[in-house]
Amino acid sequence: MNAAGGRWRAAWARWTQPTLVRRLLLAQMAMLGLLWSIAVGLLLAEALNSDGLHDARATFQAIASVAESLADQPERQQASLAAMERALREAYNDEHEAGDTSDSPILPRLLVWQAGRLIYRADDVPAELRNSRLNTVETLLAQDKRWRASTRQSEHSDTRVMLAMPADAKQLLMTFNSRGYYLMPLVICTPLLLLPAWLSIRLALRPWRDVGREIAARGPQDLAPLAFVPRHRELRPLVDNVNGLMHRLRDSATRERNFIADAAHELRTPIAAMRVNVEAVLAQPELTPRQSELLQGVSRSNDRATRLVGQLLRLMRSSADAHAMVHERLALDALLQDRLAALSVLAQARAVEFALDVCDADLCVHGEREGLTSMVDNLVENAAKYSPAAGVVLVSLARDQGQAMLCVQDQGPGIAPALRARVFDRFYRDPDQLQTGSGLGLSIVRAVVERHGGRIALDSATADGRGLRVTVWLPLAGVDPVQGGRAPQA
Repeated sequence: MNAAGGRWRAAWARWTQPTLVRRLLLAQMAMLGLLWSIAVGLLLAEALNSDGLHDARATFQAIASVAESLADQPERQQASLAAMERALREAYNDEHEAGDTSDSPILPRLLVWQAGRLIYRADDVPAELRNSRLNTVETLLAQDKRWRASTRQSEHSDTRVMLAMPADAKQLLMTFNSRGYYLMPLVICTPLLLLPAWLSIRLALRPWRDVGREIAARGPQDLAPLAFVPRHRELRPLVDNVNGLMHRLRDSATRERNFIADAAHELRTPIAAMRVNVEAVLAQPELTPRQSELLQGVSRSNDRATRLVGQLLRLMRSSADAHAMVHERLALDALLQDRLAALSVLAQARAVEFALDVCDADLCVHGEREGLTSMVDNLVENAAKYSPAAGVVLVSLARDQGQAMLCVQDQGPGIAPALRARVFDRFYRDPDQLQTGSGLGLSIVRAVVERHGGRIALDSATADGRGLRVTVWLPLAGVDPVQGGRAPQA
């Protein structure tokens, strides 16, 4: 039940999410409805204001002529006027189906006066209904009912003819209904216009989708201008502004890298000079134990500063433009053996043991040697630093769904799951860690992995949450190192 409710909520959220296609479609339909409403309103206003009474001059004269010619034959006069009224109603009701229309509330009623005497009156019309002015459509009140009526007098006698129609709210609705043929085209064409309008809008917005796809396919380091060159005047400013933003970001990133790299290079010389001087002072035999302790603290701080400067330089190289790097075919097993051998001094200093487990040999990647070396060094150094004395740092290499999977596992305190995403940020460190560091190692590793089209994940090394296992997936040689392959989900 919950799953079905979640699907309904997701579907509802998807349909109610604002879209440009829906907005343009609704705008088109609203404009079409507005135009039809204005047309219908004008026609309806004209119908309700005139009711066809004012323009029926020939009808008035024909009725008056019949009444005058049969003035000496009352019975024939009454029959002829009744026939004239029926004919008038049928002509006025030509939009309805054929049938009896005598009781329709929206058809005209006939009243005729001759020599000041009412000689003919429709059954449902009050006898006291009178126009105050001739040849004018007026709204009259008789027996608590509103009427619209017009009276004309014959040109040859005192015969007067009135045509009257109800003017209440019911009559208004009936009149609107009688003019329904004006609305039928709108009702019929609206569903038929929805699909063509939707297709036309989708086709018109295709360049926008092309721009969106190109932007979505960009990596975080790809700040080159968009390759899509629009010909459309409305889209060109957007692409130009995006390209301008890309240019400003690229210049800003370049200035940042150059500043950090220059600062790191400048710091190497005074740090190296400080170390030489401290070592020279430590070699003096007349130092007191307290002085030796302080100088050794300075030496350790110097080591940390040296490591930080080195990591800053690695970070700048790892953040450089991927196209400027030289990629080559590298065997990962040979690279791991070389780096573990080079870091064996660190293992002895930390009293830990390095173990290498290569499940699949000859796993090669197409990558940049210096970047991959920096990645391996940072992972192994971090594992050695946080492992306890006599601990084991296990480095394994295997094939996993068409990718090379490198795992570095230690026996240290690990990283809490809530902090595993944040430790990749520059200069961020787990606040519970007791070991010193700069917070740049995992940032450098992630930059190298992403530049090679891979993925990195952190996990606990054991079921009880102890230790840290860092897993890196890299595309094997033959896969585009920029586009990469899709790494399996952890």
